[in-house]
Amino acid sequence: MAPHVHDKIDFTVEVFLVYKDRVLLRKHDKYGFWLSVGGHIELSEDPIEAAIREVKEEVGLDVEIVGNEAPPIDAGDTYRELMPPIYMNRHNIGKAGHEHVTLVYFGKVTTDALACESEKDECRWLSLEEVEKNDIGLKADIQYYARAALKRLGSS
Repeated sequence: MAPHVHDKIDFTVEVFLVYKDRVLLRKHDKYGFWLSVGGHIELSEDPIEAAIREVKEEVGLDVEIVGNEAPPIDAGDTYRELMPPIYMNRHNIGKAGHEHVTLVYFGKVTTDALACESEKDECRWLSLEEVEKNDIGLKADIQYYARAALKRLGSS
């Protein structure tokens, strides 16, 4: 597993997991700020496969990925439509000259029982009110996506 596929730019996924009326965020041990679950798309996988793998690796959950609707195209055995992300962004990761193109998905899970990959990472399930209040210092993009995930998938 290579963390970076290219010196200048990598493709990554992030998944905002929703269970009932809460969204999962984790405080990254390396960067010290709150993020969703996610990581690099490996050369052997498509974005959906990467999203499912990252959720399983980072928090031990099985997930149903939610994105935008894929067109119903059947172009044969060697062609497969992929679910488009809900959002996409491009950002510098703080390393001079290196950026990520991130495909943002939402995910539905059937439990809030986590098996976090790293005990150094702090994980929290937040309500919409907690996301809105933002006492933990969420960056604008994370707050926006978390709010959108809750409004789309939350039970309340």
